[in-house]
Amino acid sequence: QVQLVESGGGLVQPGESLRLSCAASGTIDRFYVMGWYRQAPGRQRDLVATITNTGGTNYANSVTGRFTISRDSAKNMVILQMNSLTPEDTAVYYCNYRRLFSTSYTNWGQGTQVTVSS
Repeated sequence: QVQLVESGGGLVQPGESLRLSCAASGTIDRFYVMGWYRQAPGRQRDLVATITNTGGTNYANSVTGRFTISRDSAKNMVILQMNSLTPEDTAVYYCNYRRLFSTSYTNWGQGTQVTVSS
């Protein structure tokens, strides 16, 4: 089991930045992918960015060039640096952990609200 605790959401103005963190605890697999998804009201939950245990990254087209995902392996933490935020980035952001190459396992954080508004 892996537990996820998110932090860093809030209210910002368009063009500003925010940094989200997700700390994982418990039994961390050798091969895994962690990432961020977001869900706006009335919409499905969509991929934002992911990073694997080897550092491979993947981004949604809508955030490429503005968001950067990174990891601190020593702390089992994943960080999402969000720059040049727009109102379209407003959503609840969820951290996700998924085991790779073995029996299926995934878990979600509780979510953190990001609101971009003037």
